[in-house]
Amino acid sequence: MGVKGRPAEEGYHMPAEWEPHSYCWIGWPERGDNWRDGAVHAQRVFARVATAISDFEPVTVCASPAQWENARSQLPLNIRVVEMSMDDSWFRDTGPTFVVSKRITDSGEVLKSSAGIDWTFNSWGGVDDGCYTDWSRDILVARKILEIEKVPRFPHSMILEGGSFHVDGEGTCLTTEECLMNKNRNPHMTKEQIEDNLKWYLGVQKIIWLPRGLHGDDDTNGHIDNMCCFAKPGVVLLAWTDDESDPQYERSVEALSVLSNTTDANGRKLQVMKLHIPSPMYMTDEEAGGVIQVGEAKPREPGTRLAASYVNFYIANGGIIIPQFGDEKRDHEAVRVLSEAFPGYKVVRIEGAREIVLAGGNIHCITQQQPATV
Repeated sequence: MGVKGRPAEEGYHMPAEWEPHSYCWIGWPERGDNWRDGAVHAQRVFARVATAISDFEPVTVCASPAQWENARSQLPLNIRVVEMSMDDSWFRDTGPTFVVSKRITDSGEVLKSSAGIDWTFNSWGGVDDGCYTDWSRDILVARKILEIEKVPRFPHSMILEGGSFHVDGEGTCLTTEECLMNKNRNPHMTKEQIEDNLKWYLGVQKIIWLPRGLHGDDDTNGHIDNMCCFAKPGVVLLAWTDDESDPQYERSVEALSVLSNTTDANGRKLQVMKLHIPSPMYMTDEEAGGVIQVGEAKPREPGTRLAASYVNFYIANGGIIIPQFGDEKRDHEAVRVLSEAFPGYKVVRIEGAREIVLAGGNIHCITQQQPATV
């Protein structure tokens, strides 16, 4: 059910991703013009991700009518599989952004409730610049999830994807100018107007703008979730490389400069933990050849550098689900850094995450957490 007003004015805010979840939502890949070989390789990795998360919290996987039986057969029985049409399976961006409110009754009882923001989606850039030209089913995903859960819905006409912002749950939001200020999203809005809407809908007080996202993340125009995220209030993880010849180096250095010279909403200086990217990875002829180029989706060309980053992980209830790319040195280092950043959490490696990167994202991009209210 749609509700009027703006979430922050109704007492809602977006909690940090490490706060307790009631569910994780994941879509099921299938489109042959984005996932190679009919998505059979990606489906195995999606199943691996869903299974890993289900060890920590309930998981719902949504699959199209044509894929429901296939998804059900590949997933353990503790994972709920729901039939849902979609254009592609990036639920971080097409699913709802969940927000929560807390109210104390006259008797002192704490009552929590949740709602969902249904942003407008345009396939990361619209007809001329997006990843595919028909997103009529994706634009309904958030509403469908909220109706399944019987959660109030805040509709918003602003074009925004969930992977384009991160919050610390205490009033601070991270994002990139490269994405949110891109003319293919909300060209009629000023930077100040975009900030105001993030504050009204996410319940934040301060926006920290990084200039750019990860090098090569052209599909999303530089989503923050491939570049930088919060590990806890006052601490961020930043995609990094020491290789000055790598185009990513300049982006990481400029981001570090911004982060080192700002404070969060509570006046804290930010501690930056560097999370090295893997060695450069490129799409092979074989991988590109497995994608059916029918003209509707953005082409996948051999030799394209893949936007691989360990920042694109998922925080579950007590678990960190991290992509692994086959770069032994950086894979192990990422596990070590995330173990330090999240003491007390079990870090779970997802081998073969390259399959998700081939289509333009990774583990954080395919998941959407629903916060707990009890």
